[in-house]
Amino acid sequence: MRSLSESGREGAAVMAEFDLVVRGGTVVTATDTMRADVGIRAGKVAALADNLPPEGRVIDAGGLLVLPGGVDTHCHIEQLEPNGTVHEDSFVTASASAFAGGTTSVICFASQFKGRPIGPTLDDYRRRARASMLDYALHQIITDPTDEVVEKELPAVVASGIRSFKVFMTYDPLHVDDRQMLRVLAAAKRLGAMVAVHCENYAAIGFMTEALLRAGLTAPKYHAWSRPPVVEREATYRAIALAELVDTPIQVFHVSCAEVAEEIARAQGRGLKVWGETCPQYLTLTAADMDRPGFEGAKFMCSPSPRDAAEHERMWGMIRRGVLDVISSDHCGYSYEGTSGKSQNGRDVPFRDIPNGIPGLAARLPIVFSEGVAKGRISVNAFVALTATNPARLYGLAGKGTIAIGADADLVLWDPARKVTLTNALMHHAIDYTPYEGMEVTGWPVLAIRRGEVVMRNGTVQAEPGSGRFLPRGPYALATPRGVVANGFDPAA
Repeated sequence: MRSLSESGREGAAVMAEFDLVVRGGTVVTATDTMRADVGIRAGKVAALADNLPPEGRVIDAGGLLVLPGGVDTHCHIEQLEPNGTVHEDSFVTASASAFAGGTTSVICFASQFKGRPIGPTLDDYRRRARASMLDYALHQIITDPTDEVVEKELPAVVASGIRSFKVFMTYDPLHVDDRQMLRVLAAAKRLGAMVAVHCENYAAIGFMTEALLRAGLTAPKYHAWSRPPVVEREATYRAIALAELVDTPIQVFHVSCAEVAEEIARAQGRGLKVWGETCPQYLTLTAADMDRPGFEGAKFMCSPSPRDAAEHERMWGMIRRGVLDVISSDHCGYSYEGTSGKSQNGRDVPFRDIPNGIPGLAARLPIVFSEGVAKGRISVNAFVALTATNPARLYGLAGKGTIAIGADADLVLWDPARKVTLTNALMHHAIDYTPYEGMEVTGWPVLAIRRGEVVMRNGTVQAEPGSGRFLPRGPYALATPRGVVANGFDPAA
């Protein structure tokens, strides 16, 4: 790996045109690759040119790629649960994990619990988020769209800078039925918000789970049996149809297989504003990972379930087609040990009672680069688009996800040739394992800059808690409805 050096001249920085210059690297955006220096002033990119004067502090990026800081728009961080528990990764530990993996901005989730208003829980979550070192925005989860919530609370939520809603079509404490989902979609349309959807058929999963348990099939591997691809595919089709009826833009979260992506492709072919996201687990892990001795398979349980190994190449095909244009982590960490982790209900319980979710904040960029760019499946520009530019654009994060004059100076210096074996220690999270333990990757972040400040250097995080910023979002084009409704009648009006 090329070593990094930083220099400055005492007294000269006061008069310097730039606060920081990143020199000698290859700048990569979603569309361009160029040899350029990056001049940074007041936390923004102020210049992109060859041979900028070495004013202020200078970082030598020779031999490295200079990428936009990663943008992860699907992270469960310090999230509040209905039973009073909180996800293990705090905003401080999750920030460290993100920086270690080259991500500088995230969107995480404020909860709503059935039978309760949004306001008090959102206020609590905002208080927790003030400790973040990452720049962050919020999705508002909606589980109970009552008249009070839809007519009074959601307008206030959007006015506060939260411009995306999350709905679950499965999970007992979270799922909404079709009528409730239509209420959320209609409210989002009126307010100019994007809706993100977890697409799995709640009733079908319940039916399959009951049948499996009656047959004595209880081990972690049967989690995948309880929710085969058809369960995800049907719900995806239904979510798209409901969104089309109301004319509301949606993103389908964590697509696991090509047959689900095909539903999105058909919708896109009809001109609908529907986008698809996937995650590293659906490009590397398989259902067979859950078929391990004893409780070990619980480490790999997430929903939708990973599929078989042949699915990975089909998913890369969907990525190259642009059907899936965002790769997030869906970071949702439960430790393997401990009373709040995977075994919180015991180790002899059926798969139904094991918490779903795997950690992935730090692993996301290295895995996508290694599996995608290093193995020749995608270009480095596509890598930037998938992990930074597209997610920022889709969710209206102005100034994030690119390297351009006036954009926030969020940069990652990347060694494309460095080979690293992933271990839990490298993840910097609060979780006691990584499902990617022992995986070798090619390509690694060696330095991260957030708004002109170095926040990670060679795996050492050096940001201060509370130094992150909330990213309020205003109206933006992709969240604007098409203006096409059946028979000219707008049910959301």
